[in-house]
Amino acid sequence: MNQKEVAELRKRFKPEKSAISRIYGCYVNSIGEVVSYLDESLGMMPQEEAEKYLNLLKKSLSGGLGKNLIDVVFSTEQVMEGEEHKLLTSLRSSALKDLETREAFYKKVIDCLDMGDINYLILLAHDAYDVPNRNPDGEAQEDASDTVFSYIICAVCPVKECKVELGYFPGENEFHSCAAGQVVSAPELGFLFPAFDNRAANLYNALFYTRKPDEIHQEFIDGVFHTEPPMSAAEQKEAFESALTDSLEESCSIEVIQTVHERLRERIEEHKDSKNPEPLSLTVGEVGSILRECGVAEARVDAFQEQCGQRFGEGAALSPANLIDSGKFEVKTEQATISVDPSCSYMVETRIIDGVKYLLIPAGEGVAVNGLPVTVRSAPETEEEHG
Repeated sequence: MNQKEVAELRKRFKPEKSAISRIYGCYVNSIGEVVSYLDESLGMMPQEEAEKYLNLLKKSLSGGLGKNLIDVVFSTEQVMEGEEHKLLTSLRSSALKDLETREAFYKKVIDCLDMGDINYLILLAHDAYDVPNRNPDGEAQEDASDTVFSYIICAVCPVKECKVELGYFPGENEFHSCAAGQVVSAPELGFLFPAFDNRAANLYNALFYTRKPDEIHQEFIDGVFHTEPPMSAAEQKEAFESALTDSLEESCSIEVIQTVHERLRERIEEHKDSKNPEPLSLTVGEVGSILRECGVAEARVDAFQEQCGQRFGEGAALSPANLIDSGKFEVKTEQATISVDPSCSYMVETRIIDGVKYLLIPAGEGVAVNGLPVTVRSAPETEEEHG
């Protein structure tokens, strides 16, 4: 799925736009026991309550592709015979109306999911989207459609205790303690099945959501989808950095890393400006070309590409946004940490003066220490200069 297709589905999650008629789910305590089941008509709820349910489901389609939203790919064998895929397909084909199938799904989630000591709510909904055709200009033709996208969406939401607070009681004109309760928080994880690829159902894919890109709940992916867990954004960044340091060795200079960071940052900015809905990716070979620009020896470049093949898989497409923090450029020593605007990373230089290694940054104007404006003198003043 691309960003435009995700955005198209997100617009569905309003009572007047979706075909979601019921909300299903179950409330699970911290030891994996079902406290209660949920089977409610959306149309019979107060509008405010219905909107809250839909907003929780909508949030499981939020965040960046490749970070919060991760493609789950099923093999042909799984689609034809896999137990996990069969269960998801049954949920979809029954529009979640089959109680036995729903309970089998809840059990699978509860058995595999590790939420620590937190209670949680599993939410499920089914929607049938009458996908409008688009004219040559890309505008939707609401009255013209030849595709219905039938899908299920799941959100797993932590349920947390509220603290006792002081509240104002208008009838008494006084403040009193308000009773503590339990509140459903934004989803920790969730998924869409099947994927909405090229504005149609793709039974070979699901779209998995994680609120924290560095915590993708691999146990859930393995239990519910039984597919190879994808690398999280944090794992991709760590693998990329390890490939650089292990292969470049003494060639891994600040100048090389500056250039790699700047080139990847430029690609991210250009992709953002282009408004291309497809996720940005680049090949290991393209990163290798950047290293060659920096004067890295061919043997080191080959070693880097081999390391990436081992860590990411041969021919893997890399996501620049997962390899660097494009909003930060930071240099650390044992004594100091220097943060620089990423667009000005080139200003950081290394120099050896009298045998001592230095990091140099032009001071320019507006220098402050702990928020206090200070001047930068060219040399210490002497008593004679004071006159």
